[in-house]
Amino acid sequence: MLHIDIPTHSDLEHLLTARAEASVSIYLPTTPITREVGASRIALKNLAADALAQLRAADHDKREIASLSEGFDDLIDDEEFWAHQAHSLAAFATPAGVRTFRLPNRVAAIVEVSDRFHLKPLLRSVTFPQAAFVLALAQASVRLLEISADLPPHHVVVGDMPSDIASAVGKSSVNDRGPSGRIQGSEGHKVRMNQFARQVDQAIRPVVAGLDLPLILAAAEPLDAIFRSVNSYPRLVEAGIVGNPETTSDADLAAATRPILDKLYAADLAAVRARLEELRSQGRASTDVVTVARAATFGAVDTLLVDIDEVVPGQIDASTGVVTLGGDEDVVEYGVVDEIARRAFLSGARILAVRRDDIPGNGSLAAILRYPV
Repeated sequence: MLHIDIPTHSDLEHLLTARAEASVSIYLPTTPITREVGASRIALKNLAADALAQLRAADHDKREIASLSEGFDDLIDDEEFWAHQAHSLAAFATPAGVRTFRLPNRVAAIVEVSDRFHLKPLLRSVTFPQAAFVLALAQASVRLLEISADLPPHHVVVGDMPSDIASAVGKSSVNDRGPSGRIQGSEGHKVRMNQFARQVDQAIRPVVAGLDLPLILAAAEPLDAIFRSVNSYPRLVEAGIVGNPETTSDADLAAATRPILDKLYAADLAAVRARLEELRSQGRASTDVVTVARAATFGAVDTLLVDIDEVVPGQIDASTGVVTLGGDEDVVEYGVVDEIARRAFLSGARILAVRRDDIPGNGSLAAILRYPV
């Protein structure tokens, strides 16, 4: 099972507004397979050593460097922590402590040292999650699966989950005859399916709530439509896996999930790109770093696409948004595009952390603006 910590809006806001002269951001690939996690621990040790070397080269306070080193050592030595991982790890450290997030998507190994955290790769985890839940719902069975890109499907234990329609409505069989005057036959069966679906929704909601992962329904009609009518989870995907899931293996359900997720995210991204092209002629879209930096500073960015891998070192004036590009990365410079994303997020913009190929013009960023700047 993936052990993930998807950052909440308040988590992101806290990280985006944090300031400390020795702010270290580390990302590295990990694995949920405990016996193979040793390489990730070594990678974190090496990346942390790189960060500390940068601070020593800048003659930073030795006591703060020692505090950072101690914080990383404690994390590297935490056996319980490393026994429960996902596909990537993000670690944000200052002399006051280390904050970590275990992510379902894969990110490249990177270390950044500045007076603020580097957050573009973290934003990827809230842009297009690489995991999902599948609810396999049939009249005689129900199971909830957690699906991820590189692991077998995992059965999620759900308390108070009804096992079938009959047990959900207190009958020995869904074909039990009702007493005189009660709903019977096909109408009564539909009522019982509604009761069953509602109980399933109530049972799974505490399990899936807060994770913000898509929920894909695998069910045949009429149970598919009935569950959708009572569902209370906002991330239920419109497209489902058709057919009776009782005759479909967990592996086949997982295989059917991937194209649904791919289409879901591709449609979302295509809509954003189309909107950006539509507004470009009106001066309400731009792929120019200087223009978007100014727009983000004045709260004019509505939607922002950023390349999660590239780091453009430099600085942005806090009041004017004027960009000064730096040469080499060091503890003084920070990622300009990352800073643009920070300012846009804090002004309520939607941030999509994507790969360069997904950005119009194949640049570092692209933005839809609320008004021309």
